[in-house]
Amino acid sequence: MTETAPVPRVVLGLTGSIGMGKSTVAAMFADMGVPVFDADAAVHRLQGPAGRAVQAIEAAFPGTTGPAGVDRTALAEAVLGDAAAIRMLEGIVHPAVAEERTRFLRDHADAPLVVLDVPLLLETGAAYVDKVAVVSADPAVQRDRVLARPGMTAQKFAAILARQMPDADKRARADFVIPTDVPLAETRACVARLVACLARAEGG
Repeated sequence: MTETAPVPRVVLGLTGSIGMGKSTVAAMFADMGVPVFDADAAVHRLQGPAGRAVQAIEAAFPGTTGPAGVDRTALAEAVLGDAAAIRMLEGIVHPAVAEERTRFLRDHADAPLVVLDVPLLLETGAAYVDKVAVVSADPAVQRDRVLARPGMTAQKFAAILARQMPDADKRARADFVIPTDVPLAETRACVARLVACLARAEGG
């Protein structure tokens, strides 16, 4: 008697620029029963109290951590405008996040579909996903959303955009585009169609 083969898994990378509604869309996938890996949440765990990255960050950037983990403001000031420091920080954080991602994929190996929510997926390389979905909205909608955030300014928004791949380029490289400048029900329906399609796919 032959053993039943594992359920095929499709790894969907979910990304989008600031203010595009990626977190809302990720929550929709989760609500539909799809396991979601949140890269930002992983970074917060790694840099939080007793986080695995805290000791290495303190060694590289003395005075940027405390009992609550990494002081994100102090760390941002320590690397601001210093390309070598940013690369050093990325050399600490990125491998640790990759370990968390690998553990997540292993834990959900039998799921027909999983989502990796990674803000800079296309900027840093998407070789570990089968398909890419980009969350997108009209630039005016994006700007209004971002500038409504506490402490956000037009200057900060421009600086963030400068570090991200333009939305048009992301959409051009995407397998799927999920709009969020439409009624919420339309976005949810788009996600539902995507889940139905990919959960049936055999290996992407």
